[in-house]
Amino acid sequence: MTQETENQVKSAFSLNVGEDGIGILTMDVPGETMNTLKMEFVAQVGAVLDEIEANPKVKGVVLISGKESSFVAGADITMLAACQSSNDAETISKGGQDIFQRIEDMRIPFVAAIHGPALGGGLELALACHYRICSDSDKTQLGLPEVQLGLLPGSGGTQRLPKLIGIQQAMKMMLTGGAARAKQALKYGIVDEMVPYSVLLKVAKSYALKAKPNRKPKKLSAINAFLERTPMGRNILFKQARKQTLSKTQGNYPAPMRIIDCIETGVSKGLKKGFEVEARHFGNLVMTPESKALRNIFFATTEMKKETGVVGVAPAKIEKVGVLGGGLMGGGIAFVTATKAGLPVRIKDIRPEGIANAIKYSYDLLIKKVKRRFMRKSEMQKQLALLTGSVDYSGFGNTDVVIEAVFEDVGLKQQMVADIEANCKESTIFASNTSSIPIGQIAAKAARPEQVIGLHYFSPVDKMPLAEVIAHEKTSDLTISTTVDLARKQGKTPIVVKDGAGFYVNRILAPYMNEAANVLLAGEPINQIDKALVKFGFPVGPVKLLDEVGIDVGTKIIPILMAQFGERFKSADAFDKVLADDRKGKKNKRGFYNYTGKKPGKEVDESIYSLLGVTPSSKLSHEQIAERCVLLMLNEAAMCLEEDVIRSPRDGDIGAIFGIGFPPFLGGPFRYMDTLGAKHLVERLEFYKGQLGDKYAPAAILKTMAAEGKTFY
Repeated sequence: MTQETENQVKSAFSLNVGEDGIGILTMDVPGETMNTLKMEFVAQVGAVLDEIEANPKVKGVVLISGKESSFVAGADITMLAACQSSNDAETISKGGQDIFQRIEDMRIPFVAAIHGPALGGGLELALACHYRICSDSDKTQLGLPEVQLGLLPGSGGTQRLPKLIGIQQAMKMMLTGGAARAKQALKYGIVDEMVPYSVLLKVAKSYALKAKPNRKPKKLSAINAFLERTPMGRNILFKQARKQTLSKTQGNYPAPMRIIDCIETGVSKGLKKGFEVEARHFGNLVMTPESKALRNIFFATTEMKKETGVVGVAPAKIEKVGVLGGGLMGGGIAFVTATKAGLPVRIKDIRPEGIANAIKYSYDLLIKKVKRRFMRKSEMQKQLALLTGSVDYSGFGNTDVVIEAVFEDVGLKQQMVADIEANCKESTIFASNTSSIPIGQIAAKAARPEQVIGLHYFSPVDKMPLAEVIAHEKTSDLTISTTVDLARKQGKTPIVVKDGAGFYVNRILAPYMNEAANVLLAGEPINQIDKALVKFGFPVGPVKLLDEVGIDVGTKIIPILMAQFGERFKSADAFDKVLADDRKGKKNKRGFYNYTGKKPGKEVDESIYSLLGVTPSSKLSHEQIAERCVLLMLNEAAMCLEEDVIRSPRDGDIGAIFGIGFPPFLGGPFRYMDTLGAKHLVERLEFYKGQLGDKYAPAAILKTMAAEGKTFY
């Protein structure tokens, strides 16, 4: 018998009944580091429940995980890929509902003893128990994140959570997919008690000897009682929830509206009807292209976590990191290195104020967590203690990686390389956070070019999940693997890209932004352009994005791209005129949008039109505007794959989604191109080439794929 077959035969659930009559039901999925719920567990749990019911000595049951650091991380979503129809998926939902309802209907109390993540199906399992006790560990978090996969909680979660903690709080958790830490879970009423991990089992056992609870409705303020407990109030509440959700999702994501529907059905027509609607909606959502795209992203990022930068090359150990430059980027890089990777960071700046600002950046982010009680003050102090600084290279001698975040000037960056080679160990890696300068140029005068690499973060560093790791021709495999490992420890999803102007993310973003400017110069109003792309699925429109990142910063890359790729990257004249008028965007409160008055940054600065010599008049539909801008991004992404700038369509999709907010429900540029079909793409590019010139000339790879009927995946 193989190990895999043995694991499948061995049950994930074991029951041990003590002298006190308390059954300890342990969930421990064989061969896995974390517990996930699988379809075959329905029969296994059913068998254990039969055993409990047949044993009159059992007075109560504690459900606990056999894993050290997690309760149940959710359902195993790989089983959804096997579903051929919405009926198949609905059957999975009903199976979960039935077994959890059976737990709730047991004659004796069930207590969930939660340590570590209880997410998705894991929290739904805990909600079916009569009591929930959780540990006060930082690892403990409770949530229903299914919406992030284009799904809804399908095993009773949409019904039990609102009943337990109130409609509004439950709806917020389900619509955002956000998890509650232990302290929040106690405050919301998800758990009955929060205790140190050392006494978790002992306290849970004491609850198992109590009677099943007769829970009273949660106390609410007068206004919330009206909204949640009267037909008129609920009508207002759900109507408003739908309106706000539609405004946020632009109708691109079906799951949030279905979640609201399930909750409303349960509270207005009863739990039985609520369960029916939940199972039906779950079944339908599993088969939607949006959910399939979001699940593909989940699988891709999970896969990427297991990869090293270069196959078969293990990373070197990193014990200390240096950061050059105490600006916003330097401060953000120092923050994620100290707080996520837990590594000591030495910051160098030419001024003491720069170092102070970089450390204050971390302090400001951490003190918010302390004030919200997400973190103890002692933990904050421990993390801040990892940050030190100097105006010279003292303290840099034992750094393993030095990350440079200084101005975009190739001479300055080459000087930084020379300084690090002179002041650090022979093995120290020099990583440049340049957004546009080819790494080969930065390494041109290096004594050890094999240890020079690009490590491009996105702003703000503490929030943006992507990092581009850029290897030039001479970068060693060890340098690549070590840099990828560091980026991952900093909480980033790294993609390895080939050196060249703009690398991957900024290279595909530039033609998209350029075309938005061309559409503006043709007379389309700014708010129409931005609305069109937000409706398409981007988090923010291109003109607004330029204001946010800084018009001077956003356009700096254009000459570098033109030098390597020629006329197709020629920028619109709009940018020169705007910069000549000292408009840098949000940072100097002068840009395409107005940053004065009661709604700063919300309305267009009308004076921009006369500056550009444009009389705004809407001639194009939202679909036409979006198509013109997005086609250029897709075409450039295809060229990047063709030139081996990215290693795979998967990396290209993750890079675009995590780096510039390409609509996740479309799965990324390459999944989206597969949806459209190469033939259709080439036809549309040729159409615009005829109207607007050679910048729309289809990539050779797309023409080949169209002729051969091929897809990227």
